[in-house]
Amino acid sequence: QVQLVESGGGLVQAGGSLRLSCAASGIIFSINAMVWYRQAPGKQRELVAAITSGGTTNYADSVKGRFTISRDNAKNTVYLQMNSLKPEDTAVYYCNVGRRDVSGRYYPAVGSWGQGTQVTVSS
Repeated sequence: QVQLVESGGGLVQAGGSLRLSCAASGIIFSINAMVWYRQAPGKQRELVAAITSGGTTNYADSVKGRFTISRDNAKNTVYLQMNSLKPEDTAVYYCNVGRRDVSGRYYPAVGSWGQGTQVTVSS
């Protein structure tokens, strides 16, 4: 049984910061890549950030320089530090276990998504 529980979202003004957390269970956390996705109303879910088991990170162009993904294997938790937030960052944010295809592109390994955590950035 895999469980992914996101937390840390909220309402923040543009330019502000939030730190999201995702607590994982039912997986061997330390050997898995972890990813953050987000989905705005009426839009498809998009990959925001990824971190490998070895700590290598990748980011969507839209968040580079503003967001930082990190992990604490002792706590089975992955984080997303979000700085300089913009209204276009408004979305529900989800975590998942990351897998890579033959081209190295990430996709979510766990088919059942959690509730996510809402991030709302006001102008």
